[in-house]
Amino acid sequence: MTSHVAACPHAERSFRVVTAPRRAPARRMRTEVGIVGAGPAGLALANVLTRRGVDCVVVERASRERVEGRQRAGLLEYRTVRWLRSQGLADRLLAESTRHHWCDFRCLGHTVRVDYGAYSDGHQHHVYPQQNLVRDLVDGLERAGSPPLFSHSVRAVTNITGRRPRLECEGMEIECDYVVGCDGFRGISRAALPATGHRAHNRRYPYDWLTVLAEVDEPAEGVRYAVHRAGFAGMMPRGPRLSRFYLQCPPGDAVTAWPAPRIVAELRQRLADGDPAGLPALGAMPEVRMLRMHSSVLTPLAHGRLLLAGDAGHVLTPSGAKGMNLAIADAAALAEALVARLREGDEGPLASYSATRLADVRRVLGFSEWLLGLLHLPGEASAAPDAELASRLAAIRRLAEPGPHAYRFAHRYVGSGVREWCHDPPG
Repeated sequence: MTSHVAACPHAERSFRVVTAPRRAPARRMRTEVGIVGAGPAGLALANVLTRRGVDCVVVERASRERVEGRQRAGLLEYRTVRWLRSQGLADRLLAESTRHHWCDFRCLGHTVRVDYGAYSDGHQHHVYPQQNLVRDLVDGLERAGSPPLFSHSVRAVTNITGRRPRLECEGMEIECDYVVGCDGFRGISRAALPATGHRAHNRRYPYDWLTVLAEVDEPAEGVRYAVHRAGFAGMMPRGPRLSRFYLQCPPGDAVTAWPAPRIVAELRQRLADGDPAGLPALGAMPEVRMLRMHSSVLTPLAHGRLLLAGDAGHVLTPSGAKGMNLAIADAAALAEALVARLREGDEGPLASYSATRLADVRRVLGFSEWLLGLLHLPGEASAAPDAELASRLAAIRRLAEPGPHAYRFAHRYVGSGVREWCHDPPG
């Protein structure tokens, strides 16, 4: 009898034990303040803490090249520049920025120039692209021997109610006295908050903005707003050969619905509106994005030893160019509070951080929403827009004439820091 066992290819097998590779132990670091996110708020905070002798580390998931190349805001308020100068962080900004003290409004074929500098004790904006400020702040940390940890993702922020919160990264764990989340609305810091005890005040606006970064044949002399029956349009200076443009569009609209010829045609219709000087010649458009218009304010801005700053705690629309300025104001308050706690043992400023900053955020949000209301016609005005536009034109003219409307607008718009003009939105 012939055996078939040997002929069967599966009759005999050799087995070996497979073990999972042993993971290298995580590298452990210790610092006083761990900062998540290398945006303007996190970098400004780190620079000031380092100069004041507080050990800190900035952890950023993106590469340095990406962080320093992001085209974002570019209009710095008076109080922002004043604080950066007081901390020794504004040398290049002061040398290379341009100053602006007026803005134009275009409505019903009229251009109204609002010289807000004349009504705010001569205070001005500085036009300085955000990526330039970010590079300056990164260079400052490098010179101090504390460069950010780029290309390091924070996977979790843990033990935030204990004495030693931790940043858990790939292959690294950072133990801190305090963690500051500056990593934006969808960052890991905000996600680390408990599900209860915090409330987000969200608002979705009934329109979106197409945002376009475009090359121009001549620099924009100043900010230009257009209130038009076809929708809002805006032009913001970003440098000698770049400008940022905004176009109101229906909510949920897609970028693909806006090819370059349509963008140029709509900008010419709304921004120029019969004024030959109202729009420079546009060239290449290196960035075209759709901005889903919403705002969100989280309360409170702290939990245990985790503190939030910038977009991690509050998101505003670009109306009035307030987002980056608010973020740096958060950094300024946090710097003083953390130095007081870690060097002087004074817990008061840190305990009041959230309440203090939220009061400022709400004031700024109120102004931003008032400006949005001025720049956008309500949906019910579509049947008879001229009457609504005439009302807007009258309101704009009040901002250009001496009086309480002009003074309140000027101080809030330029960010003078003068509170007596900031009790109520202008208009």
